[in-house]
Order: sequence, then C-alpha cells, then structure tokens
Amino acid sequence: MNAMLVQSTLVEVLQSIQADSGLECPTITSKTKPLEALPQFDSKIWPVAIGMLAAKLGITIADDVNIFRKDKTCIALTVDETVAMVVALATEQAAPMPQAANA
Repeated sequence: MNAMLVQSTLVEVLQSIQADSGLECPTITSKTKPLEALPQFDSKIWPVAIGMLAAKLGITIADDVNIFRKDKTCIALTVDETVAMVVALATEQAAPMPQAANA
C-alpha cells in the first residue's frame, strides 16, 4: 500500500473527526503526534479514527491495536510513524497465505 495514500487518508480522517466534533484542528504534518496535538483526541476518539481509516483503506486493524501510540507504552507516535505501521499492516494482509504441502 502506498504511504502517501495512507497519510492523506489519515489526515482526512483526523480533520473530519475534529470538524465533526466542533474542535480545533491544527495543521497536521508528518511530525504531528495526534494524541498530543489534537484537542480531546483520547481513548474515546482514537478507536473511531482507526475504524474510519481502516474502512477507507479497505483493511482490517485489530481492536486492540492503537496506531497512535507505541505498542505497550505511553509514547505517542507521529503521523509518519502511524503511516509506517498502517502500511506494514496492509502489506501483511495483502501477502498471500503460504500453502501447506499436499493441500
């Protein structure tokens, strides 16, 4: 999956959520950390953003995956880091499943 497509779709989703919530949306760049930069972008909102992004990209992102935070930490990820994670997930899903011998 193309990183530019993922990034533009991610920014579109984040801007849409902020606008629909009536909240300010600062300029989102590759270095923006949505969890820190977007007002009220918290554990009630990021799952919605992940679901919207997955639907728009036609991929699956597990419910227990937070693409906005480094796994098992409180470290917020940048848009670039989030895009890399989503591209990796999409690539993983697009890879053909290995076939068992004599299948």
